[in-house]
Amino acid sequence: MELVITLIKIGAVMMVLLTTVAYTVLLERRLAAAIQNRIGPNRVGWNGFLQPLADVIKLVMKEDIVPKNADRFLHDLAPIISIVAALATFAVIPFGNHIQLFGHDIKLQIASVNIGILYILALSSLGVYGITLSGWSSNSKYSLLGGMRSSAQMISYELSMGISIIGVVMMAGSLELDKIVEMQAGWKWNIFHWQALGFITFMVAAFAETNRAPFDLPEAEPELVGGYHTEYSGLKFGLFFLAEYANMVTASALITTLYLGGWQVPRLSHLHLPDLWVSLIQVGAFCLKVFLLICFFIIIRWTLPRFRYDQLMYLGWKIMLPISILNVLLTGLVLLT
Repeated sequence: MELVITLIKIGAVMMVLLTTVAYTVLLERRLAAAIQNRIGPNRVGWNGFLQPLADVIKLVMKEDIVPKNADRFLHDLAPIISIVAALATFAVIPFGNHIQLFGHDIKLQIASVNIGILYILALSSLGVYGITLSGWSSNSKYSLLGGMRSSAQMISYELSMGISIIGVVMMAGSLELDKIVEMQAGWKWNIFHWQALGFITFMVAAFAETNRAPFDLPEAEPELVGGYHTEYSGLKFGLFFLAEYANMVTASALITTLYLGGWQVPRLSHLHLPDLWVSLIQVGAFCLKVFLLICFFIIIRWTLPRFRYDQLMYLGWKIMLPISILNVLLTGLVLLT
């Protein structure tokens, strides 16, 4: 029975996640249009609601073009690595507490592992291989430069991201994400509870890890045409596109879990609601926080200009890294006192 419940949770989470990713693209196009004082997609379906479906059909029907001198195997493998790493990360993120269904107490998390933080860091490191391999296997100078930039960028900012998380782990005393959420009961969200500095560094590093503007140097259309996916078309290009937005959704969910209380709703227990209603409200609160963070990701993209490459490296090594180390030292002092 446990296996059946786990498979149902995997199917439900994947369906919701892929739908969310598809409509995040539509959300970005509409928010970008609002920021630029234009309309945005509004033709396919009611008010453009079916635009993501039209985009998927268009990508699937396009010809798959592979450069003559490309490494075909790695060229095909790269987008698969990117999308698998992006989707698999969500497996350990708790999107609710427990729910009682059909006499079973179901935990609203696909897998509760005692090294959840390490699992996420490992998979986020794996994602860079897809981008790097896509750049190298395409046999294109633009793709190669994009892949090299992505490797350097992720190495630089993943260090700050990992050190930022150490402060949260010290406060919670655990690497399990569900225990980190439980520790933030009430208003003890980490962003308000001695981890504001860690939240800022983690947020900036998340922008760099997901290759979102102003850190989108691996794509950089004015310089590199399309960066690492210049030589991709059709479904494989769509997988890279999907992986980028899946990473953004997963990063928003992770920020919510680590710093914004996850599914916690302050004073919810004082309302004395039925358990089912409590579970649904907690899942809704988690989704609302993730949605607001996704909107923040999108607004920043259409507000700030892209960094130069030297500025990106300077920020990562000379500002972000010292601040993240300072956050760990301050957290240690708080715990000692």
